Amino acid sequence: MGRGGQSLARVAVIVRAGAVPLWWLGVLAAGIGIVFPGLTGRRIGVYAGAALFVVCAAAVALVHRRRYSAWAERTERAGRHDYLQDRRVTTRNWRRAHRWWLLAGFLVAVAGSLALPGAGGGALAGAGAGLWLKAGWLGRRERREDELLWVRTDWAGSGRPVGKQVKGFRTTGVAAGDAAPGGTRRR
Repeated sequence: MGRGGQSLARVAVIVRAGAVPLWWLGVLAAGIGIVFPGLTGRRIGVYAGAALFVVCAAAVALVHRRRYSAWAERTERAGRHDYLQDRRVTTRNWRRAHRWWLLAGFLVAVAGSLALPGAGGGALAGAGAGLWLKAGWLGRRERREDELLWVRTDWAGSGRPVGKQVKGFRTTGVAAGDAAPGGTRRR
């Protein structure tokens, strides 16, 4: 790589950025859904929501795991002139880019409560929990390998660190950046 550096965002931070809004919007949608009995009744809706929570959490945590592992095995070291994006900036950019999808998901979950009270909220909260699990898995891998995973921001512009535009990850030592392994805030 030449003198011109690129802007890099943490892979785990991008994954973790959607966890909080999905979780809280799911909890809120489930709470709103439980207020009204719906077509099937609260009891069936709550059971369906619990089942959807588990299924969505597992699916989101496991999807694209091979891609993450493949890119993590073929990394190159970040250059001296690369710019490491702050955790706060990465999170804000992801949430701004996906705010309409989050709103649409929340509205669909609340509207679905007319049939199954709380089920849509359980699915939304499960997706958030799955993202937390995936970020935790990435964090354990980063600790084990003693290196942080980064992706160019122009490649992950859509908020997908293993999307079709991504051509590879970069690595730094665990002291780089303002986020700990797994994308959590550094203490």
